[in-house]
Amino acid sequence: MFESKAGVLFVGGLGFFFFAFVSNALVPMFMYQELPEQPVSELTNANLMYEFEDLERRWPEQFQAAFGSATKEKCAEALELGRQIYIGEGCWHCHSQFVRPVSNESLRFGPVAKSEEFQNALQRPVMFGTRRVGPDLSREGGRHSNDWHAVHFFRPRTVSTGSPMPDYPWFFDGSADKPTRRGLAIMTYVQWLGSWLESYPYYEEYQPVGERTEEEE
Repeated sequence: MFESKAGVLFVGGLGFFFFAFVSNALVPMFMYQELPEQPVSELTNANLMYEFEDLERRWPEQFQAAFGSATKEKCAEALELGRQIYIGEGCWHCHSQFVRPVSNESLRFGPVAKSEEFQNALQRPVMFGTRRVGPDLSREGGRHSNDWHAVHFFRPRTVSTGSPMPDYPWFFDGSADKPTRRGLAIMTYVQWLGSWLESYPYYEEYQPVGERTEEEE
C-alpha cells in the first residue's frame, strides 16, 4: 500500500497534518508560556474608559441604577458581565474573534490576530467563533457609537438592512434609549474588542484627566 501513489499521498498528508499541528499549536504555546495572563482589572484601558464614561453620559439614570459611577472597578465588572452575556446569548455562533492572514481579512477586520492578544482572563475560552454570519468582532470597539450599538441590539435591521441578527429587547426597559444593566454590559464588552490597539479610533484624542499634561489642559 505504502509503495503506491495513494499510499505516498496518505503518508504525506499525515506528515503535513503533524507539521501543521506542531507549528500552529505547540510552537506558539511554548513561545508564550511565560507571558503573564492579564486579569480583568488590567483590561480597562483609556479607550475602553472613554466608552464606559460615554455610556454614563448618554444614559445617566440607567447607568447609575446599573453601576453607580464610571470607575475602573465598575468598568471591569461590566466588562466581565458583558462577556458572560455574549457567551450566554450565543453571539459566538455567528461572530468570530480571530482575524486570519488570508483573503485580505486585515483589510476588512483590522490587523491579523496575535497570540499575546488572547493572554487575558476574558479569553478563557477564546471566542474564535464557529462561522461568520456577521462580521468578525476582533476590532469592533470604537467603530460605532454606543447609540448605534443600543439601536442595533434593540432592533438590528434599523441600522443594518437585511441583518439576520435577532432582536434583543430584554437588554432594555421598553425602548433603545433605556438600556438595562445587561444592555450596558454587553455594549461595554463590544467596545472593549480591539481597544488595546493603537489604531483604536479614540487612541489619540482621549486620555483620562489625571493623565493629561499641563499643556493639554
